[in-house]
Amino acid sequence: MTAPLIAITSGEPAGIGPELCAVLAAHEWPVRPVVIGDLALITARVACTDRHVAVRAFDASQPPVPGMLDVLHVPLDVASEPGVLDTRNAAYVIRTLDVAVEGCRSGHFAAMVTAPVQKNVINDAGIPFTGHTEYLADQTQTPRVVMMLAGEYGEPRRWMRVAVATTHLPLAEVPAAITPDLLEDSLRIMHKDLRDKFGLVSPRILVSGLNPHAGEGGHMGREEIDVIQPVLDKLRAEGLQLIGPLPADTLFVPHQLERGDAVLAMYHDQGLATLKFATFGGGINVTLGLPFIRTSVDHGTALDLAGKGCADPGSLIAAMNCAINMLGYRS
Repeated sequence: MTAPLIAITSGEPAGIGPELCAVLAAHEWPVRPVVIGDLALITARVACTDRHVAVRAFDASQPPVPGMLDVLHVPLDVASEPGVLDTRNAAYVIRTLDVAVEGCRSGHFAAMVTAPVQKNVINDAGIPFTGHTEYLADQTQTPRVVMMLAGEYGEPRRWMRVAVATTHLPLAEVPAAITPDLLEDSLRIMHKDLRDKFGLVSPRILVSGLNPHAGEGGHMGREEIDVIQPVLDKLRAEGLQLIGPLPADTLFVPHQLERGDAVLAMYHDQGLATLKFATFGGGINVTLGLPFIRTSVDHGTALDLAGKGCADPGSLIAAMNCAINMLGYRS
């Protein structure tokens, strides 16, 4: 039986993404990783690591070889130096994503895993880009997706899964963005994908409030009363297991987290600061609601480490394992 192909986009060429890909050839997987990026770039950056990995151009007719990294060549626009951003390669980064999306939509790839990109250099090149999550939704014409980060924490090891209702928005714009439709769609997507792709038969979702102390009965804001609570009541009546709205400052204590399988926070830093503190280096990012599986590392491009071969590949390994597990749970 032919192993499914997993597309791995190598990310910002000046960052650590290209060299992290070396770990893919050093592991045995039940799938076949295919790195998408410039062949010469990947070869040079893999050589910076202490892993004994060879690099070759991907050819589907050739069987995988242990210790060999398959690269689907997408050429750089200009040569890239580790740690030095160049707007002239912004379009290259977008092309690698487009190749992976096209391959996933056609069924050539079973899933995609993404290394980090540098949003500001893409925007400085004149390409509107707020993040992988929003870009993939746009490219697949998916009206609503949900960004969820996950990772193991504590002793004994337990999973923390945190999704956000709003993603890369200025904080001042968040309250107006928290609408009944947004919350209902987000919770339905979470419920479906936690069930179908994570194997949770009846997922329990903890929902945070927006305001301090979840609004303190309306004295610190009415979003909980006017927006969040009515949505939770509606979906509970349909059988969804929803707990909240809960004060965000105490939601992440262990006895609260044990009540649920995942958290829906209202905005980016409200949920992800705690998750990254607890799981950084081994956490992952998952886009829920897409027509295919996409996972990612939970860190940035680490320009100061690029080309030194010392970046921790733990998050990339975790993202690969999550994609593989999700493929096994697909209905």
